[in-house]
Amino acid sequence: MSDRLLRTLRGFVFDLDGCVWNGSVLNPGAGETLAALDRSGRALAFVSNNSRATGDDLRERLHQLGVTAARHVLTPLEIIGEVIRQRFGPSRVLVVGAPEMAAVIARAGHELVDVKDYRAATVVAVGNDFDLSYERLTAAARAAARGAPLVTPNVDPRLPIEGGDFLPGCGAIVEAVAFAAGVRPVVVGKPEPPLFRIALERLGLAAATTAMVGDSVPSDIRGARAVGMRTVLYAPASGAPAGEADLVVDSFAELARLAGVGQS
Repeated sequence: MSDRLLRTLRGFVFDLDGCVWNGSVLNPGAGETLAALDRSGRALAFVSNNSRATGDDLRERLHQLGVTAARHVLTPLEIIGEVIRQRFGPSRVLVVGAPEMAAVIARAGHELVDVKDYRAATVVAVGNDFDLSYERLTAAARAAARGAPLVTPNVDPRLPIEGGDFLPGCGAIVEAVAFAAGVRPVVVGKPEPPLFRIALERLGLAAATTAMVGDSVPSDIRGARAVGMRTVLYAPASGAPAGEADLVVDSFAELARLAGVGQS
């Protein structure tokens, strides 16, 4: 993708964890670049694989960090309950994950199953679980091994946080369950198409006129390319070659320059 083409794009969809922010800190230049893109008339959306927060939660967090241009923010929690319903009908769901994920699944009309009653589960939903125990891991694996489909918001192995560090991601927990059960999960979030397509619908833009900006090739770049979007890999430290992405930037300042907007 040429520099000139980047200037002609009408919208940008940004990944959050590892791209716009790490933990609770915006990455350098992110706030200024997002504001400049908004002033220039570009449409903006944000898509996160977060399995512990809704889009409303993350939009509020962005606003608190000064990113007032954040209006369209999506996570797999927006659609996980509906995905389960479409694929498997009204279900008895064993949830290993955050209370927020359990709540949205229950609101979608599914019955929540206690860990001790894992044999009654018809679906297992696994997200990033900060209260993970061996009992919970065992129950999820046993239920999946008994035939309950395994559903997850994402298979990202790491959750980037401040200072270049990370926490084990949702994918690390899901892989443990899947490996023990001998099954593969149904993935709701990136790189699967639904969140990308919903973001484009919210923006009212065609895929070819919109770029996905993210730090993950498997999740952001491949997922966006599959729906026809342009792709920008944010790689501040690695100096990664373009490879599968249309363009690689090492900073938000570079992204602003190539997009033809000034930071202030």
